Amino acid sequence: MASHYTDQPADRPHQSTSQSGAANNVASIFAMILGVIGLLFLPIVIGLAGVILAIIAKTVRHERLSTIAIVVSAVGMVGGMVLGAVFASM
Repeated sequence: MASHYTDQPADRPHQSTSQSGAANNVASIFAMILGVIGLLFLPIVIGLAGVILAIIAKTVRHERLSTIAIVVSAVGMVGGMVLGAVFASM
């Protein structure tokens, strides 16, 4: 017969140390915002910062929305460069 002992008092429910909801995805959300801003302003700088932040969110922080953030930032960066090239050639 196995018994389970915890450090929690019996009258308190078990509280996990992990956070839930949007608090976990702060870096991913910020990377997506940078990707959208990078579509219009300085795509090489702002878009690249978004991609780097999204990669950090995926590898170091293991955030749930990090894959989406990588895609949004990369599309914002490449799309911004394409828009810049189109408007520069006009």
